[in-house]
Amino acid sequence: MTSASPPAGAITDVAGLEVGHWTATQRPTGCTVVLARAGAVGGVDVRGAAPGTRETDLLAPANLVDRVHAVLLSGGSAWGLDAAGGVMLWLDRQGIGLDVGVARVPIVPAAVLFDLHVGDASIRPDAAAGEAACEAASAQPPAEGCVGAGTGAVVGKVFGLDLAMKGGIGTASVRAGGFTVGALVACNAVGDVLDPETGTLLAGARTPDGRALRDTRTALLAGEAPRRLLAGTNTTIGVVATDAVLTKAQAQRLAMAGHDGFARAIRPAHTMLDGDTLFALGTGTSGRPPDMLLLATLAAEAVARATVRAVLTARSLTLGSLHLPAACDLPAAR
Repeated sequence: MTSASPPAGAITDVAGLEVGHWTATQRPTGCTVVLARAGAVGGVDVRGAAPGTRETDLLAPANLVDRVHAVLLSGGSAWGLDAAGGVMLWLDRQGIGLDVGVARVPIVPAAVLFDLHVGDASIRPDAAAGEAACEAASAQPPAEGCVGAGTGAVVGKVFGLDLAMKGGIGTASVRAGGFTVGALVACNAVGDVLDPETGTLLAGARTPDGRALRDTRTALLAGEAPRRLLAGTNTTIGVVATDAVLTKAQAQRLAMAGHDGFARAIRPAHTMLDGDTLFALGTGTSGRPPDMLLLATLAAEAVARATVRAVLTARSLTLGSLHLPAACDLPAAR
């Protein structure tokens, strides 16, 4: 049996950040906000071919605005982008945002994952959900597993939803050289999730009898045909953050490096069916300019660990005839 590993740190170990979840009670969905009340330099890298995002163009290094005030991760597919409006409203009431003379405009990039196939698809995060996530935010380590944006996440769908497993949201942090890098990942991948340290499969597509892990990579290489899947119904989204003083270009590079963590922990990753998106934040609270080689290494490590945490902390889900076991319910494969 696979059991959850000890806490591996959290994105809130990066000074200046808070995290809050909103989890629906009517069906498995929710949203998660990462707040940077003092602002943080932002970057993004979108690798999946079917993303659902908001304000990502703003983060390009050549574009004007260089600080964001929150990042939203949400379920509900494209509908979930509405929750970012609620985050903006909440920040506005706090007097937080870009000063444009006549008002302050909160900058809130967002990314969504598809969870409409679990429960009533008409229920999804909205502006009120975004506000509630902000109200719940704190600098304490956030809850993991089937909460917030990870509530309806599912992994290992290459051979059909009926043989998939429960995903979730996880967090981790690493420290070296006087810098802290943390990550928060909502894993809804089409592929399997494995422990990059050992190669052990943790969650993903199951064998036809549903009792063991199938190993999607091996199955595909052996010529097994995947099920027809709708593009965009899978995605791993997240935030990687550091206390280093970053430029926008360095923030973008940090997001790019963080995707290496997805590739280490998810097999296959960055597919035509996934909308994999990773935001980067630099709070600058260390007061130190970055060693980008070191930060890139830490970013990939934090993202990989957070992805693993996302499935190790998930719990099984049963909706009618659909049963999605979690990593803790099945013996690990090789």
